[in-house]
Amino acid sequence: MAGDHRVVFVVFDGMKMLDLAGPAEVFAEANLFGARYALRRVSPSGKPVLTSTGMELPVDGTAEDGPGAGPDTVIVVGGDVLATHPVPPELITTIQSFRPRARRMVSICTGSFALAAAGVLAGRRATTHWRHARLLACAHPDVHVQPDALFVEDDGVFTSAGVSAGIDLALALVEQDHGPDLARDVARGLVMFMQRPGGQSQFSAPLEAKPPRTPTLRRIVDLIAAQPALDHTVSTLARRVAVSPRHLARLFATELNTTPAKYVEQVRLDHAKVLLAAGHGVAETARVAGFGSAETMRRTFTARLGISPSQYRTRFATTGPGRQKPGNDR
Repeated sequence: MAGDHRVVFVVFDGMKMLDLAGPAEVFAEANLFGARYALRRVSPSGKPVLTSTGMELPVDGTAEDGPGAGPDTVIVVGGDVLATHPVPPELITTIQSFRPRARRMVSICTGSFALAAAGVLAGRRATTHWRHARLLACAHPDVHVQPDALFVEDDGVFTSAGVSAGIDLALALVEQDHGPDLARDVARGLVMFMQRPGGQSQFSAPLEAKPPRTPTLRRIVDLIAAQPALDHTVSTLARRVAVSPRHLARLFATELNTTPAKYVEQVRLDHAKVLLAAGHGVAETARVAGFGSAETMRRTFTARLGISPSQYRTRFATTGPGRQKPGNDR
């Protein structure tokens, strides 16, 4: 219909259902408040696709089908297959056919791999699921990957982090189209944040570094992981393995691409996240994880994750109604 904002979802075999369903619900909710989003699904072949859940998803045709005018927004959904296998040539062709016709190009989660393969992200800032951010940066060095962002806009090209971050991005698109008041109505209707605080780091798994090759460094990182609350200054660590602080710092830089202090802080942060998710109090967690004080831990959480320890525990300790235990929180 004339006046509609045409949104096209590009889907493929192995796609994640939530990468489509989440943003689509945001647009559908926006229509209840006066927006006019017209949603279509296309696949490279025009045939139904098999989603990651095993469900078959019907589509409305191919990129060449539909209204004569080009779409306003093209959204490429994600799927684990995009990060584990080469992007299919027919999917790349579909994206490239939309590029000159669409006002906005969008990817959800690992859909960024498809946009990158199609050349859409060359020279641009972008993000993807935290688990695959390093791979995206290695596979496409011309893309400036922002690993902690929930979503990124760069001159009309939008990319989002994993799964539910696609819902955050869709809400941002609604706000761009219709202003904050309508977007706020949508957020209230869907019981979601207008702007979720923090970045992807608050959701990521504990440190996933490869074991060091050097036996000396391996002993040190094993000790830090086993007893994060010990005194782990660089001079103390160096004395434990009978090397100079400068040599130890060189080992950390060469093999782990970090400093001893930053590595220790990351390990303590990872321990604290696990403890808080298990329901431990902030003061107890700060002591056991090696931060020394709740205030020091709070500063680290705020700087690294964008939220406080108590906020982290509230979000991740339980999905039940009694989310907070009484205790030492700040």
